[in-house]
Amino acid sequence: VQLQASGGGVVQAGGSLRLSCADSKRTSSNNAMAWFRQAPGKERTFVAAISWNGNYINYVDSVKGRFTISRDNSKGMLYLQMNSLRPDDTGVYYCAVNLRAIPGPDYRYWGQGTQVTVSS
Repeated sequence: VQLQASGGGVVQAGGSLRLSCADSKRTSSNNAMAWFRQAPGKERTFVAAISWNGNYINYVDSVKGRFTISRDNSKGMLYLQMNSLRPDDTGVYYCAVNLRAIPGPDYRYWGQGTQVTVSS
């Protein structure tokens, strides 16, 4: 599995960004996928996850109502639409592939990360 995350950038508070994660070999269509982020000086934390078919989705409480995770298995793509961004959303965002079809603790494959910076 090879993952390439993109779409990060610098945005003012209240703005929007759309992150993309390309699975170049399209080998993760039967696996759950997720987004994590790592704020400066902090550990990497969970943001959102989606099952292989998109029927099961969950978010960390702090992004509910603002972020939307989606996927297009035909294109080997995972997305994260981020609206109403806040300075505490700043960090490096990583996409990941789970060993199972439904989100769980076993994220085995990781992309290289894309930087999101939200200015106040």
